[in-house]
Amino acid sequence: MKLIAIVGMAGSGKSELAKIFEKNGFTIIRFGEITDEILARKGIEINEENEKKIRENLRKEHGMVAYAKLNLEKIETALKNNHVVIDGLYSWEEYLFLKEKFNNMITLAVYAPPNTRYERLVDRNVRPLTKEQARARDIREIENLNKSGPIAVADYTIYNVNTLFDLKENFDKFIEWMHTEDRK
Repeated sequence: MKLIAIVGMAGSGKSELAKIFEKNGFTIIRFGEITDEILARKGIEINEENEKKIRENLRKEHGMVAYAKLNLEKIETALKNNHVVIDGLYSWEEYLFLKEKFNNMITLAVYAPPNTRYERLVDRNVRPLTKEQARARDIREIENLNKSGPIAVADYTIYNVNTLFDLKENFDKFIEWMHTEDRK
């Protein structure tokens, strides 16, 4: 079974790509679901500021590998039955942790230029951000979460600047590439 980790900056299209994988039969594990569950359990509103506090607390408690560690059992269980896609691997430390456990993990980067991403983040229905919040989040994630490492070493990159139809075509090209890699 394959383990694919989708990486990219906020608004690049990671979750949209994960939906395409799911429609094609892959099991999706969204790392941020842990944050949502904690907020719901505590009865706290889901918004950027509250999510940030939970993420930071989890990383203080478990280190920079927090989300990979906390999802490890779920990943191992899911891989017994299906191909698995991780939506939201962020830190270099998470990448190294999972790469050590699953040396055949494929890292799939989704790239979109900042202005494209910021426009998407302003318009999205779930957890919208202003352009200023999006820029600040980019800086925080690069400087504090070591987010750029997994993007830089990705096995495959999708350039996502057009329509969902184009993203689906890029997904198809990735699947073709992945099967070609299997034959090597």
